[in-house]
Amino acid sequence: MTRETLPNRRPAATFDFACRNIGYTATLGLFADQRPAELFLNSHKHSTASDHDARDTAILVSFALQHGATVSDLAKAMTRDSSGSPQGLAGHALDAIAGIMSEGGR
Repeated sequence: MTRETLPNRRPAATFDFACRNIGYTATLGLFADQRPAELFLNSHKHSTASDHDARDTAILVSFALQHGATVSDLAKAMTRDSSGSPQGLAGHALDAIAGIMSEGGR
């Protein structure tokens, strides 16, 4: 699938979540039809390895969303423990997005 172009202006939601006792701020940009389109992630510990990993994770998730992947498919593909909890940053972020999207009725 080719990359879906984002409009110049788009709705977004910003929220905080934690992974491995580190706080993160995420901003989720949406396509006009309210599908997730892009993700921006920053660690509350600026200019650290966790912050760099957050930004790189956001780029990968954004590319996947713009090429047709869904949040639920991406979340299912992430590493999880025996209780189903995500083990990495991407899994935590995607689960947080899924929760926000379900709260908004999307």
